[in-house]
Amino acid sequence: MKMTATLTAMTVVLATPSFAEFAIADRFTDTDGDLIADVPTDESQWLDPDTLVFAYTPVEDPAVYAEVWQPFLDHMAELTGKTVQFFPVQSNAAQIEAMRAGRLHVAGFNTGSNPLAVACAGFRPFAMMAAADGSFGYEMEIITYPDSGIAEIADLAGRTLAFTSETSNSGFKAPSALLESEFGLVAGNDFETAFSGAHDNSILGVANRDYDAAAIANSVRKRMEARDVISTDQVQIIYTSDTFPTTGYGTVYNLHPDLQEAVQEAFFTFDWAGTSMEEEFSASGEAQFIPITFLENWAVIRQIDAALDVQYTCE
Repeated sequence: MKMTATLTAMTVVLATPSFAEFAIADRFTDTDGDLIADVPTDESQWLDPDTLVFAYTPVEDPAVYAEVWQPFLDHMAELTGKTVQFFPVQSNAAQIEAMRAGRLHVAGFNTGSNPLAVACAGFRPFAMMAAADGSFGYEMEIITYPDSGIAEIADLAGRTLAFTSETSNSGFKAPSALLESEFGLVAGNDFETAFSGAHDNSILGVANRDYDAAAIANSVRKRMEARDVISTDQVQIIYTSDTFPTTGYGTVYNLHPDLQEAVQEAFFTFDWAGTSMEEEFSASGEAQFIPITFLENWAVIRQIDAALDVQYTCE
């Protein structure tokens, strides 16, 4: 299996030569072995912008989420003393490139693109959304529409399955590994594929019967149903995976250490009660930010990458 996705000044290569250990780009250091880039010891490399730029993982309508995130961004502005700007990104590639180029300082990267952001953009994840009881995660679902003729995974043979992007865990990596290892279905041989660009697009594509089926994150589906973007009777679930970690939040590695500390404080002291954040994310059972580490919480995702022979080369 070999697939390539070209970004500006960076190439993501999914190749087959070996099961190499996860490693960050040579321009970063990792002296403590936590698999993420160290904060530079040279103060001249620190970023101390007047405006902190924040981006949430790509969604179909970024303007909706600009409003959803505003109370949190106001809280971050108060604690950092900086202006905080929401940056609406259209793709995982654009989001990663913006951080790699120093234009994006704080971000939520989706589950599957976290390893690439860590390896190539110097992303330092430290938080994740969780339920009030501390439980977290989401499941990958394969969905279809009523009367599609697809009642189980075997029925995907000869049909079209929509993925989101090659960096997405639930939108590509996990279903690719699962369909081949557990059901013997290989993309391009046993079923056709399409790439929608985002989970919202895939879900709407199935609901509108543009795609026969799609692999999606059920947290996105639940939020879309809660907002009445789709109704529950427009899609049918034919497969649900084990639980994966959800979007990871963090900073770029060379943001001023004092700012990194203040940003972390903003995440862990934000009061969700009565805000648009609570209204939006309670639909998927989330009510707070909790501390995480890339080393521990993303181990299962790195294992999926290894199973797919995924290696990241940052150029």
